[in-house]
Amino acid sequence: MADKKTPMKDIRNLGIIAHIDAGKTTTTEGILYRTGLSHKIGAVHEGETTTDWMAQERERGITIVAASVTCFWKGHQINIIDTPGHIDFTAEVERSLRVLDGAVVVFDGKMGVESQSETVWRQADKYGTPRLCFINKINQTGGDFYKSLDTIHARLSKHAFPIHLPIGFEQAINGVIDLVDMKAYTYAEFHDKELVEGEVPADMLDQAKKYRSLLIENAVAEDEVMLEKYFEVGEEGLTTDEIKQAIRTATLTGKFFVVTGGDGRGVMVEKVLDLVNDYLPAPNDRSNTWGTHPKTGDEIERKHDETEPFSALAFKITTDPFVGKLAYFRVYSGKITAGSYVLNSSTGEKERVGRIVRLQADKRTDVTEVGSGDIAAIVGLKGTTTGNTLCDPNNPIVLENITFPDPPVSIAIEPKTKADQEKMSIALQRLAEEDPTFRVHTDEETGQTIISGMGELHLEIIVDRMKREFTVEANIGQPQVAYRESIRKSGVEVQGKFIRQSGGRGQYGDVWLRVSQNEQGAGFEFINSIKGGVVPSEYIKPVQQGVEEALKNGIIAGYPVVDVKAELYDGSYHEVDSNEMAFKIAGSMAIQNGVKNAGPVLLEPVMKVVIVTPEEFMGDVIGDLNSKRGRIESMEDLTTGIKEITSFVPLGEMFGYTTNLRSTTQGRASSSMELDHYADVPSHVAEAIIAKNAK
Repeated sequence: MADKKTPMKDIRNLGIIAHIDAGKTTTTEGILYRTGLSHKIGAVHEGETTTDWMAQERERGITIVAASVTCFWKGHQINIIDTPGHIDFTAEVERSLRVLDGAVVVFDGKMGVESQSETVWRQADKYGTPRLCFINKINQTGGDFYKSLDTIHARLSKHAFPIHLPIGFEQAINGVIDLVDMKAYTYAEFHDKELVEGEVPADMLDQAKKYRSLLIENAVAEDEVMLEKYFEVGEEGLTTDEIKQAIRTATLTGKFFVVTGGDGRGVMVEKVLDLVNDYLPAPNDRSNTWGTHPKTGDEIERKHDETEPFSALAFKITTDPFVGKLAYFRVYSGKITAGSYVLNSSTGEKERVGRIVRLQADKRTDVTEVGSGDIAAIVGLKGTTTGNTLCDPNNPIVLENITFPDPPVSIAIEPKTKADQEKMSIALQRLAEEDPTFRVHTDEETGQTIISGMGELHLEIIVDRMKREFTVEANIGQPQVAYRESIRKSGVEVQGKFIRQSGGRGQYGDVWLRVSQNEQGAGFEFINSIKGGVVPSEYIKPVQQGVEEALKNGIIAGYPVVDVKAELYDGSYHEVDSNEMAFKIAGSMAIQNGVKNAGPVLLEPVMKVVIVTPEEFMGDVIGDLNSKRGRIESMEDLTTGIKEITSFVPLGEMFGYTTNLRSTTQGRASSSMELDHYADVPSHVAEAIIAKNAK
């Protein structure tokens, strides 16, 4: 069945996204079991799940990498990506949403909307991804469908409407009312083979009618034709198919969300799969894809059609111990066959497509051809990395890349033995290819290898993977903060003059720069305002290179300088002694003087820290945050006796915080952190950092 092609209208590219521990992976397991891909439902806490196949995932009970699985349900092919919930692996969610068409957002029915639920929801908003909501664990003690729905309305969207209502409460739940066909679907045990169709319980009829009216009234509002008919004939005059079509049209806008609930391991998953088939988009429901010509920069449109020239985006690279490098890709137009050649338009290199495989997590099935709208992986592409465009060599196009934040945490790493040095380099290079938020560089002054990532857990997992997958034992240093430097004054005019004249041919470079503060996040900008050739055109580029190199190496404490404008507006040259190197040095000298005179400041990464804690520990938690230069943003009641604290704290104060929080709250509080912005370091802290780096 795997190599039989599914019509595009019956393909669903689906992400399962949520806060950590809401039950994404368990829901995926339930789907695999119900669609016949697995013979039992693996338990996350027992390390038996299909998509959490890495050793670290099974030990820790969390998802680290987005796993891809293809399954089939009622004639539809569903390509599922089970994404991580932990904030350190948010890039996995980002790149998955870039290539998916729809998403199921899973919520913990005991907690409702949590901090990371908001983050993944915002990411889905960014890509305009249509989604449906699944409130999980409502049949457990403390699970409450309606309270969780209230948190969705309060924190995410008012346009979320139940399409199913649970029958019963907590452990007594035994099915749902479907508000479209007004039938009850019940089970005796939640892992029953199938649901039993019946009449709506009499004591829930009024409630069901109320929620049905809300659902239909808001769905038809998105479709003018349906809205007119609704006004003419009313709710009762619409057929079931018309109601379904109205809900689908509304869902595809990405601003209307149907809500269901149940247990991700149970038979209720079948109703979630039905919702995916009925309401989430096929690839050709999304708007056409646009890209640019690699040489001319002209905009090009590609329709979701197999007759169009081939174009695809490589969204993930993994190293498989058995087959080597795997490049996951999403086809936007045309088709690709095994044995053909494609152009990597991001690098300009041609690559041969050896094997194409469809993935069931870490198992794979060979296929000969993959068409528009589908997701699969190619074995053995050499020069392809995350975000590269693969296309027809005769019709080149570059699709929009995936952008990732710079990693804020760094540590020094060295192999335990000299013999492991080369193995460590290879391991780090492979891991950096897989993960665009993991960076490796060598500190030129100390010669140390520095690795950078999104958080302590991220780097801990990297070091653990090196040990398990590449058998490299490593020693690591203390975590370091990725500080930045910037300036706070504008219009500072400085000269950089480099002269070496000692008989024979000398060196002469002379430039004047106007150094100014740039907008936050705008980066470096070089402006050439030379008139009348006072600095010849061939020396402009070297001046810019000298400026950029000096900024990269830091001026006051050795950290990269950001958000600076340098305008080259005057200078002079010598007919004989001037050369590119002299002007490069002059540019470097000028910018160093300029930054020193333009109110230099040190910037530190500030994290958004969200803590969920029992009320009795709130005082201790807030006191601890205050001692770390934290600023409390808000405090909210999540459920009875449980508080959520949102604060902004400098990253330098947060190392080891998770362990510290556990001991303060007897293991009952949890926290998540994400990089929010860079801010000026207070002067007394900055002085200590500068003094330390001067040693």
